[in-house]
Amino acid sequence: MIVRMNLRDQVRNYLLSEMITGNLKTGKTINLAALSRHLKVSVTPIREALTQLQQSRIIKAVPNRGFIIAELDVEEAEYLYELVANLEVMAIENSEFNEEHIIKLKAQQEVFENATNALDRIQADLEFHRLLTKGYKNELALKILNDLKTRLFFYEHAFTNDDFFYNKSDNQHEAIISAIADDNVPTASLLLKMNWMLILNYIQKKLTE
Repeated sequence: MIVRMNLRDQVRNYLLSEMITGNLKTGKTINLAALSRHLKVSVTPIREALTQLQQSRIIKAVPNRGFIIAELDVEEAEYLYELVANLEVMAIENSEFNEEHIIKLKAQQEVFENATNALDRIQADLEFHRLLTKGYKNELALKILNDLKTRLFFYEHAFTNDDFFYNKSDNQHEAIISAIADDNVPTASLLLKMNWMLILNYIQKKLTE
């Protein structure tokens, strides 16, 4: 049950969580009445949350169907990954890293390496990138990044289940951590951009096969 605070934001966070865990999939219609009963809130904050998610292009409104999780599109993927890459590069270039950050990144990298299925890998990867950019003081940019990555999740969940792909991404994570530990942010930025472009190239190939 959702109580107190801003109901719209709590509903929005609930929906985002359902998307990240794979409970809400592309093409699925979001049933407002059922959601209202489940969360024990009126449809008003639900509509407000859905409108916010629509503005973030995570969902879309379809006549006679309501709100649905938008289908995947190669052009959208290109825009998404390029924007996420550029925002993350800007974030780490304007962050300060200390030993505690390095330790947390290494620990999360181990989580990523030890993930046993695609969903766990994706979530571990997203958490690695969140830790990488959490030192950035621009809260608006980080919120935009979070929204973009929620949409980006659907692309990765649909396509990135290849062990060879993850091994390459794994190596890039290690190199990023090493560059940051050496206080070589320019190299870390380049590796980070390459990491996102690796994923984009893979997804572009899958979407156009």
